[in-house]
Amino acid sequence: MRRSLAVKLTCGAEAAERANQALSVAASAVAAGATVSLWLTGEGVWFGVEGRCPDLALEHAAPTAALVEAIRSGGEVTVCSQCAARRGITADDLIEGARVAGAVAFTELVLREGVQALVY
Repeated sequence: MRRSLAVKLTCGAEAAERANQALSVAASAVAAGATVSLWLTGEGVWFGVEGRCPDLALEHAAPTAALVEAIRSGGEVTVCSQCAARRGITADDLIEGARVAGAVAFTELVLREGVQALVY
C-alpha cells in the first residue's frame, strides 16, 4: 500500500520560507511515490490559480512553479472553497487538474487510515 500525505498550505508569498517548505515536502513526496494531496488555503490559494503562482524567489530553493507542477502532475491539488470565494476565484481560474473543495472533504481525507497530514 502506498503511503498517503496531505499537505495543507495556509500561506503565500508573505511567508515565503514556510510556503516553500510545504511545496518542497509535497513535491518530494510525489517523487518518492507517495499519494499526495496538496490543500491550498488562505493566501496559499494563489499557488493553484492559473498564471498567478507567486514567485517566492528564495535562494537555494527550487522555482515555485516547478514545485507546483511536480505536485500537480503526480498528486492532487485542492483550493479551499471559502478562501477561493473570498478572493473571487472560481474553478475556471485554477490550474489544470486542480479542484475547489471545503473543510468536509479535507476532514474526510485526513481521517482515512494511513494518511499523514502536515499543516504549514
